[in-house]
Amino acid sequence: MKRLELDAGNTFIKWRLLDEERVLERGRWLTAEFAAEQLLACRQPPSEVWLASVAGEGLNQVLAEGVERCWQVPLRRALTVAEAAGVRNSYEDPSRMGVDRWLAMLAAWNRVGQSCCVVDCGSAITVDLLDAEGCHQGGYILPGIRLMQQSLLGNTAEVRVDRDVVHPSVAPGCDTSSAVAHGANLLLLALAQQLHAGIPGLAAPARILVTGGDGAQLMELMPGAELCPDLVMDGLRWALE
Repeated sequence: MKRLELDAGNTFIKWRLLDEERVLERGRWLTAEFAAEQLLACRQPPSEVWLASVAGEGLNQVLAEGVERCWQVPLRRALTVAEAAGVRNSYEDPSRMGVDRWLAMLAAWNRVGQSCCVVDCGSAITVDLLDAEGCHQGGYILPGIRLMQQSLLGNTAEVRVDRDVVHPSVAPGCDTSSAVAHGANLLLLALAQQLHAGIPGLAAPARILVTGGDGAQLMELMPGAELCPDLVMDGLRWALE
């Protein structure tokens, strides 16, 4: 039985087609430019489709209608709940937590089975902590790398960037482009160092798992962490099976 899994975020919709647990195909689309016909990039018809979405009800409806039109199979959407697969949510109203954070925690806990920190580096950077019993200890939401830079450039008239800087350096920049890019990296480094040292008042997690589109960039500043690119989609099975 083939299953199509979709992770619809603010910037990209990532997808993969599985046969049991073997990945047959994968890809991604820009969320803002998505049209239902793009689903046919998945060349083998799935028997079912699972969805994790933080992209809004409009896109969710387009996906649901597209899945029905392309394959006439059900689309099952994961939701954040109070408890599942060994993880207990700290939110009084679990529905207020983005399902991407919830699924990443489900996958992380069932991957490592011990205290851990889950860092998702996407449009926003989210940090969530689980204790040794799988209880969510709370988390943080920070602007992602591009959002940091865009906020700075959009609100300061005299800060102008004239080139891309891709090297993950934290050295002081000797031009404005480097100063902006390296400043964002320095904030990531500070985050990485604090997570390794442990959040004040909490025991340091046994494992740190990193996911999201900018996860590889954070990994260069966080030796010892584990890169898990598909952590949100990995969590779908723990929410929906």
